[in-house]
Amino acid sequence: MDRLQAMEVFVAVVDSGGFASAARKLDLSAPVVTRAVAELEERLGLRLLTRTTRSVRVTEAGARYAEDCRRILADVSDSESATRGASRQIQGLLSVTAPVLFGNLHVTPIVTDYLRRYPDVDAQCLFVDRVVNLVDEGLDVAVRIGELPDSSLKAVAVGRVRRMLVASPAYLAAHGRPQRPEDLARHVLIQPTQVAPYPEWRFAEGGRPLVQRIRPRLRTTTNDAARSFAVAGLGITRLISYQAADALASGALLPLLEDFELPPVPVHVVHHEGRHATQKVRAFVDLAVEMLRANPALR
Repeated sequence: MDRLQAMEVFVAVVDSGGFASAARKLDLSAPVVTRAVAELEERLGLRLLTRTTRSVRVTEAGARYAEDCRRILADVSDSESATRGASRQIQGLLSVTAPVLFGNLHVTPIVTDYLRRYPDVDAQCLFVDRVVNLVDEGLDVAVRIGELPDSSLKAVAVGRVRRMLVASPAYLAAHGRPQRPEDLARHVLIQPTQVAPYPEWRFAEGGRPLVQRIRPRLRTTTNDAARSFAVAGLGITRLISYQAADALASGALLPLLEDFELPPVPVHVVHHEGRHATQKVRAFVDLAVEMLRANPALR
C-alpha cells in the first residue's frame, strides 16, 4: 500500500472510530487496515492511535497528522479533478470585488479577457472602496490593497503601490513646490474623503512617522474625481500610485515629497483556499495573477 492510500486508510479509521468500520467503508479487510496504520506509525516513529479492546482513540499527534492527511488528500483530489476536467467547459457565476478605481482600471480588462475565454461563465463585479468579506457576502475573489489580516483565505501577492502626493505643472508654476510636509499648510489641497475621511496626511522621515494636519479646500468622494481636479490645476491631492500612473507618465501630474512617502503597500489577489476554490475561480485567479504581475502600475 502506498503512502497516500495509507493516509486515506488512517483518516477513515479516525473518522469512523474503528478498524472494522473503516475496513467496511473502504471495502478492505480488517488486517489490511490494521497493517496500513501500523506501517504509518512505524514510518513516523509516533503512536497515532490508542487501541483498547473496546475502542480506538486518536492521540494528539494523530489528530494533527489526520488534519494534514485530509489537506493533502483534498489537494490531490483537486489536482486530479482539475486534470480530468481540463477539457470541460468552465461555467457558472463568478463574483469579483476590488476598490472602485482599481477595478475600473485594472480588473475590468481581466474580467473581459476571462469572459471571452469562458463563454459559459457569467460575472458579477462589486467595485467599492471598502473591505468586502468574501464569506459573508458570497463572493469568490477579491483584489486587496494594503496589509492583510490573518484569515483562512488564500492570498497571492501581485505587486506593490505607493501612497503619493501629486499636482499639475500649472499648479506648481503658480504656487511653488512644497519641500516638506509642513509646507502643505500654504497650499490648496484636494481630499478624497471617502477613502481618507480624517483631515490629516501621514508621512515618514528617517523611519519615523510624521502626521500633517490639513485643511482641504475641496473634498470629493472618489479618487478619480480628485485626480481630475489635480490634473485641472486646482491643487495638490494624495493618490495611490496606480491611480495617477497614466497622468504621471504623460506629465499631466508630477510627484511631490517623494522623500517623505510611507513604505509601499502590497497588492494581493484573495480567494477561498484548497477544495473550496472551484475550477472557475482557479482559472480566474491564474489569469488575474498573470496580468497583474505584468502590470507596470504595480511595480
